[in-house]
Amino acid sequence: MSTKYRNTKPMEKDLQSPDPEIIVGLDIGTTKIACFVGQKTAHGKIEILGYGKSDSVGVSRGVVSNIERTVQSIKLAVQAAEEESGVEIKVVNVGIAGQHIKSLQHRGMITRENLDDEIRQADINALVEDMRRLVMPPGAQILHVLPQEFTVDSEPGIKDPVGMAGIRLEANFHIITGDIAAARNIYKCITKAGLEIDQLVLEPLASSSSVLTEEEKEAGIALVDIGGGTTDIAIFQDGIIRHTAVIPFGGKVISSDISQGCNIMSKQAEKLKCKFGSALAQEMKDNELVCIPGLQGRKPKEISLRNLASIIEARMVEIIEHVHYEIKASGLGDQLIGGIVVTGGGSQLRHITQLFQYHTGLDCRVGYPNEHLYEPPRDTNIPSFSTGVGLVIRGYEERESAASRKTTIEPDTKRRHGFMEDFVKNIKDWFEKEEEQ
Repeated sequence: MSTKYRNTKPMEKDLQSPDPEIIVGLDIGTTKIACFVGQKTAHGKIEILGYGKSDSVGVSRGVVSNIERTVQSIKLAVQAAEEESGVEIKVVNVGIAGQHIKSLQHRGMITRENLDDEIRQADINALVEDMRRLVMPPGAQILHVLPQEFTVDSEPGIKDPVGMAGIRLEANFHIITGDIAAARNIYKCITKAGLEIDQLVLEPLASSSSVLTEEEKEAGIALVDIGGGTTDIAIFQDGIIRHTAVIPFGGKVISSDISQGCNIMSKQAEKLKCKFGSALAQEMKDNELVCIPGLQGRKPKEISLRNLASIIEARMVEIIEHVHYEIKASGLGDQLIGGIVVTGGGSQLRHITQLFQYHTGLDCRVGYPNEHLYEPPRDTNIPSFSTGVGLVIRGYEERESAASRKTTIEPDTKRRHGFMEDFVKNIKDWFEKEEEQ
């Protein structure tokens, strides 16, 4: 790996203690586990100091299925990132995904006592805290409470009410929930790997931070992150997230289809998909063939690239139909000026954007994680690393918003803990009790 992006030049075992300004993102995916070390430059851009990745062998459809195997994969990825960056990694921002992720809309309201006082950040925090007290189904836990438009004394459509005068403060909220057992398993893996969790972030939110521009979020856009086990969707309008969804299909299902359809091994199917795969069968010629070596002296197998593309296209059309359904379910299908941005490992298939455009009628582009990076390393500027880079960016965004919350609250005001702090603390307490038993 290149040492260009190291901030120091230590020996492999001579690691520096982490700088408070350094953020680490850990993407625990179905096909790979990637760890990114980032630092903010003087110009406000994120510089990737180093990264590491390993094969994921204990994760299925975005959810941890084997803790010990996942721990080993995490250790390998973290060790590689430490060696390249020269930074000792202790605290990480972790992504969470899976079919268990749900979203809902809710409206909240608080009544302020003093009209003379302007609306402060503390009032917004109180409204958010009320949303976090909503009763969820058994086993479910609120992950994110995302405010949308505010209403101050019947004046709707306000994005930032701080500084305004008013008695009644209302807001629409986009609330994202997840399975608490899945979060506990992630925490177990991180703890056993000798690390601590700073934030637990929904993966499509992280990906959106790395591949979308503010102009696109304002215009209206749908982010589609095609991973190994799941396809994550996040829809933005007027700079606000409006809809999230997780589809339990991804690149591994396509590889499985190829393996069964062509009667070849899974490893061969994966290589075939990555090197020769196309999402449009009509773009491939009938006479284009690829030869697969046979097992134990058996004859090699010839596979038509057109047939290969037909298998891929059939599954991709199914995924796109699910995506299109979620876009229409959001009620914003006709308002997405920016169209669709497809990212993740599955977006590297040839002709993927044409297939999306044909079935949805929306413009489409492939998203690369370079929107907020300072001279991104060439080997990290690929769609499959969008979530990992996004976790670093999200870490800085959350740190800055937390700092602004602190400055807006008066010293004698009791500080409200952020949800993720409380959530992670509750999981820690549960885990420690379990260890004691």
